[in-house]
Amino acid sequence: MPMKPPLINVMEKAARAAARGLIRDIGEVENLQVSRKGPADFVSMADLRAEKILRAELNKARPKFGFLLEEGGEVPSQDHAGQRWIVDPLDGTTNFLHGIPHFAISIAVEERGELIAGLILAPAPDEMFWAERGKGAYLNDRRLRVSSRSRMTDALLATGIPFHGHGDAQAFGRELESLMTEVAGIRRFGSAALDLAYTAAGRYDGFWERGLNPWDVAAGIVLVREAGGMVTDLRGGENMLNGGEILASNMALHGPLMERLRQA
Repeated sequence: MPMKPPLINVMEKAARAAARGLIRDIGEVENLQVSRKGPADFVSMADLRAEKILRAELNKARPKFGFLLEEGGEVPSQDHAGQRWIVDPLDGTTNFLHGIPHFAISIAVEERGELIAGLILAPAPDEMFWAERGKGAYLNDRRLRVSSRSRMTDALLATGIPFHGHGDAQAFGRELESLMTEVAGIRRFGSAALDLAYTAAGRYDGFWERGLNPWDVAAGIVLVREAGGMVTDLRGGENMLNGGEILASNMALHGPLMERLRQA
């Protein structure tokens, strides 16, 4: 069993505290489905409650760290290394809204602009994916490696689909068309954080998406890299956090996937 580094222990304690509320709240969401008002307001409250717990717990453990929060915006670091938490209290909000138990809490640590640690907790199946730079990636206590599949015809990919008011549906259609006849399958599960965690675990062979925020991907980037995979933007660059687009896969498939997406 690996010894968890101190940063991971801090993130785990915070994530598990927030997860208790989300597990309780998703039960309530199922009851709210029948109300005319609908559960949307309730879910935004669940999101804010989870973020409040995460912020309090993380701040207690590392009072000088800054924050980049989905709901609460930026809080400057008072730490000489410029360390900050990048936090998504509920990734997979639409799943949560419909009572689908595929959602996650995502926490990453950035130091001087470099991602150094990440944790993604999926409360419903109780799966905790975690990694610190140079120390490997883990699912609970098991070491993770990206998949070893090297042929596109064997590859299972994940993506996100543009939806009402978000994304370029025509560009996505071209990308989907260029890939779906080449690969074993394409999935859309509705949580970019978990798509990256699953890629790190070798469940998916690759993942791409546009229109993302830093908190959607920060922890997952660390996980995939520490599991031996490759993460870039869709042009092979390093602008995943602020450019809104990402491609993650094993080393063998990264080039072919990027080429197909570029041609699309």
